[in-house]
Amino acid sequence: MVQLYNLHPFGSQRVVPCKQEPAHFCCGQDVLFVASAAASCRVEVFAVREQGRCEALGSFATLGPVLRMAHSSAGDYLVTIEEKSRTTFLRAYMNWRCMSAGSSRVCVRMVGHKMEESYSETLKDQMSVVEMPLSDPPLCISCCSVNGDLLVGCKNKLVMFCLKHRVINQNLTVLDFERSLILHIDNLIPAEVAFCARHIAITTELDVLILKLELVQQSTDGTQQRAQRVSAPEKSVDGGSPSTHPLELELDEFIICQKPVELLGEESKLCEIPVTLESTELPTEDTKHFQVQYLLFRRFAPDQSPFGFCEEAKLHSVQLLPVYQTAYEETEDKRKLLSLFCFFSLPHVGYLYSIGKLVELISTYQYSEKSEQAVLTSQFLHVITSQNLQCFTVRCSAAAARGEDPYMDTTVKACPPVTLDVCTLRMQLFIGPRAICHFKNHIILLTKADTEDITERRKPTRRMLSRKADSIKSRANSESEPGWNLYIINTVSTIQLYREMVDYSRTYENVKTESCIHLLSEAHLLVRAAIMDPYFLKSDEKEDLLRAFRESCAFLGDCYSRFDTKDYHLALPYYRMSGLSMTEVLKRLVSEVDEIQTYERGFIFYLTHSLNEDSNEELSKESGNKVLQIFYHTDPAQLPHILCSPSMRNVCPLTAVEYLQKVEKMMPSVVLTLTKAFLALKMGDLTMYEHEMDSYKETALACGFIGQPRLLQQRREGIVAPTEFAVHLKEMQPGLLVAATVALHENSKIELEEADAFFKMLCNSSENTVPQLLMDFWEALLVVSSKEGILQELLMRVTSQYVWRISRNQLPDTKPLKTTEDLINSCSHFGLIVPWVSSIMSLGCSRDKDYHEDISRLQSLLCSQSINIASALPVLEPLTEADHVGLTIRVLCNTRLGKYEEALDQLLRRCPDALVFYAQHELKGGNQALWWNKLLPELCKRTRLTGNDCPVLISSLKAETLSIVAMELELRDFLSLLPEDGTAAFFLPHLLHCSQRKLLT
Repeated sequence: MVQLYNLHPFGSQRVVPCKQEPAHFCCGQDVLFVASAAASCRVEVFAVREQGRCEALGSFATLGPVLRMAHSSAGDYLVTIEEKSRTTFLRAYMNWRCMSAGSSRVCVRMVGHKMEESYSETLKDQMSVVEMPLSDPPLCISCCSVNGDLLVGCKNKLVMFCLKHRVINQNLTVLDFERSLILHIDNLIPAEVAFCARHIAITTELDVLILKLELVQQSTDGTQQRAQRVSAPEKSVDGGSPSTHPLELELDEFIICQKPVELLGEESKLCEIPVTLESTELPTEDTKHFQVQYLLFRRFAPDQSPFGFCEEAKLHSVQLLPVYQTAYEETEDKRKLLSLFCFFSLPHVGYLYSIGKLVELISTYQYSEKSEQAVLTSQFLHVITSQNLQCFTVRCSAAAARGEDPYMDTTVKACPPVTLDVCTLRMQLFIGPRAICHFKNHIILLTKADTEDITERRKPTRRMLSRKADSIKSRANSESEPGWNLYIINTVSTIQLYREMVDYSRTYENVKTESCIHLLSEAHLLVRAAIMDPYFLKSDEKEDLLRAFRESCAFLGDCYSRFDTKDYHLALPYYRMSGLSMTEVLKRLVSEVDEIQTYERGFIFYLTHSLNEDSNEELSKESGNKVLQIFYHTDPAQLPHILCSPSMRNVCPLTAVEYLQKVEKMMPSVVLTLTKAFLALKMGDLTMYEHEMDSYKETALACGFIGQPRLLQQRREGIVAPTEFAVHLKEMQPGLLVAATVALHENSKIELEEADAFFKMLCNSSENTVPQLLMDFWEALLVVSSKEGILQELLMRVTSQYVWRISRNQLPDTKPLKTTEDLINSCSHFGLIVPWVSSIMSLGCSRDKDYHEDISRLQSLLCSQSINIASALPVLEPLTEADHVGLTIRVLCNTRLGKYEEALDQLLRRCPDALVFYAQHELKGGNQALWWNKLLPELCKRTRLTGNDCPVLISSLKAETLSIVAMELELRDFLSLLPEDGTAAFFLPHLLHCSQRKLLT
């Protein structure tokens, strides 16, 4: 693997025309602030134009020499730590742009000072300096790039100032600060802090601590503690007792070094650095309450590095880098934070962590020599050493892409891995680099040569970077000649560097495969990072970047297709992301000369998946034949499946059959036979078709369609459509078609709704019409399906269709494949029709005979225990009691629902002839009491009212009811049930039978 790519990320350089030697500098949105190292105590401001050209905007005085400075893009203010008379001050410079307009007025006020309206009106046209007094000297500062809040590091504590927009009147809003939170941290003196999106990174000489301030809900009584202490468990990192005192050594030359440790996530609570939160803002309804979450603790020791023992091993350059969601909003203040990264460095090694749902180390940077300072961007890490400006690649965009898109690293999308080896893009020679910062596409570099270096610098040397002829370099006097310079180095455009990376990758194309992929992956990540930049939508290079992104995906697809790599499967997602069609990919990889090429796994993987998808792209006849040739030589078993692809519609059937016949000799299969039959239909060769279909039994053929469903149905724009094969089976072998579709459904190859659309399209039926072939499918599915959810759905569908046909006198459009008797014998969901139903139907009119099959199927369903009667009642509503069919349906439903008395009333009123059959079949067990509680009194009552005019009632009473009652009841109970006005001779035989049964017992 190549570790150094000698590319050219640095373009032209220009000298910033500073009047005094810079001590500190920082960047704003489009400006550069330079604090003088001289006693003049001033800050010079320069506007940075295109190609790094500098234009002086002016300067303003500070209270004393500037020790630290930072700019906040949110609020556009500059904050400084200044020293005067050995006292440090914290000051924020607001509305400083008025200075460049020629105004020299300055207003100085205390933080939180209540401003009168008359006083505030003057703030429109003058710079405002906000003094922020602290009880302890400020040591370091950091501004949040998201909301402009300020974090100040002092000994044993951090102070947070919230940026406030105070509305004075409708025409004036003034920026101010409010001291809102103090984090008390025992035994910690911060050297540097970084603050972003409520995440805090703190470094001492050898310790790093990263915290997150989490918003918490107020308690139910509306109160909240003013201070919260978060302390570590009483267990030290190394397992020792926290009360253990260090050894009292008498010899001063012994040094006690704590061992290095790394604690991530929840484990970082074990760092034994307690944090106490103290809220200092005035409580209001909108007051925010925080708690501390530990994210990372890392402790280094003065280690034996590869470069020897380093006595000056100190951490430097801590930084939090936010990455925003790609092109989320055009306005910067509405951009959505996606990921956060933290970087910090030792003299010889740097560390980059991802801080999100998971805290993890994603990159480690080894420097060739001792580093002075480093600055992290979304695309690069820039590091200065004593002699070089070095540019390293970063993996932030790779990590953020996975956080943004849950479908990353699938067959749809891909991204180079976060673990991709870090490489150096450039090591640029400079004399005496001392400090560095970065904004947009500019690097600001301060160099200061030692005395012995100046002589060397005056000798004619080869300059590594071009220096513009119009560069201006001002000196206060000749004494300032010993050699400092402040440079603005313009980094080349993303597109230009991307092109150079792509060109450079070709040198490794045939020599070092992994190096070629590595460099193309770097180019891809470079473009991806640019697209994730919040200013991307406003960029002039927007279209070029999108085009380069697709092109880089195509190049990576080519690599994984042509090279024999373990990650060959990535050819598929990268080609998909490139937007290339299959035809275009074939042109890139397949020689036009008719010769046998060697194709790697990546290309075959891409082709197989692309052809197995339901694509609207159709390959030409020539391309299709070439694809057949490729698979015949590389993976002949795939040929039947490839030929069923919608993309292969134009392939020559005769050529395809020839290939299949060759494959069949090696590996015969049902799918291959069905594919040959499919091609025979396309050629109109029915003899060949019949020969192929007779090769296997119908059951085997039905199962064969499971191996390749697209023989029957193909998706066109998301809709399942029947093939010519399915149309032919509908006419000639509908049973095979239904059996095959059932097999597809049971093997999750087709959904129920898709099967409905398939049969309706096949039978040219309207959306609201159910063809008989679809009914055959539902009924066949009831026979084999065991899924409860599907069963109830199917039962309701067939019930609804039976009712619709019966109520509308509608006959099936084709002859059903199975009779009712077939369904009863093969399917448990169709029950035996009970005798009393047959008795009622025997008295029905002749019209019912025309629809006997649908009626008997419906009655059979209701006679089983499968269907949910309560759910089916609304569906059965159209069948009224006006005829015998409706009567059987009503009585069956009441019986299934346990409403036996209502069922008896219906039969007594409508069809007493079936009463005995009904009672014999239904009134058993616990329901037998209805014989004497319901049926006997009703029959006696109705017989008395009608006399001898109702022989059916008399027969029912005499033949069955009295016999059952006499057998079951005691004589006294039996007598109490008999009517007082009854004829003794009618009841006497049953009374005798009851009394004799009693004597026998």
